[in-house]
Amino acid sequence: MLEFLIPNNMVCHATEAMLFASIGCGILAVLITQMKISSIGFTMAHGAFAGAAVGMFFGLNITLAAVVGSILIAFLLGPLSDKARMPVDTILGVLFGAMMAVAIFFYAWMVQLGMGYDASALMFGSVLSLYREEIYGLAFIMLLVIVFVIVFYKEISSMIFHMKIAEISGIKTRPMMYILLFMIALMVALTMPIVGGLLLYVWLVTPAAIAYQFCGTLKRMMIASPVIAGSISLIGTWVAFTFNLPIAPLSAVLFALVFLVAVIISPKRRIAREKYGAVKKE
Repeated sequence: MLEFLIPNNMVCHATEAMLFASIGCGILAVLITQMKISSIGFTMAHGAFAGAAVGMFFGLNITLAAVVGSILIAFLLGPLSDKARMPVDTILGVLFGAMMAVAIFFYAWMVQLGMGYDASALMFGSVLSLYREEIYGLAFIMLLVIVFVIVFYKEISSMIFHMKIAEISGIKTRPMMYILLFMIALMVALTMPIVGGLLLYVWLVTPAAIAYQFCGTLKRMMIASPVIAGSISLIGTWVAFTFNLPIAPLSAVLFALVFLVAVIISPKRRIAREKYGAVKKE
């Protein structure tokens, strides 16, 4: 898609993959952090991780198996939360442990059987091993997320403000949450081969955390978060290719550095300090 700008196919594919994944994750990061379900990021990532492990063991398509694993988490989360009558974060913790156990079990079994599969690509990401179809899939999910946020922005805002009030006002919060979980599952499964199951959480939380330091409204965060995620990922990709460094880990380090700088120079931090000083003087 970007061949007219980047003639080198390898660099072009890596740039496209990082850009599409970052924009999609950047938007979802705002929803995840503002709805206070940050745990869902690493739980879905390990659901995809477990699905990929099962797929490898039985010789199935790894990407498809990862998608199934993430979607399974999405569909289990709602009913389990209702039946167990427990907070969502507690259910996520249980599911995280279960998916991690499944992934480690199958990887250990493959090692014991001498199947010799290297799982480092799934743990840390490998942008260079992507197929064109996977990049198209990322672009499609990114557009789906953008359309979802634009069409249901008022409903999303109400749910973020207060879930119960949104439900009382007539918003069908449960179907909306299931749609959101489904999109997160797809984005996680398709992004995992790029940034890895261990680093994916960075893309699902940090862009929104950085945007929050400078944005006072949800709409501004929705715009700033994907821009920040895309910019940092593109810079990381360029630096990695220039100096022959691993792309996803380098980009994750850049996210952390930018977040630290954002916290230090954040206008919100300055305002809070000024308010604290005024109260102390009184």
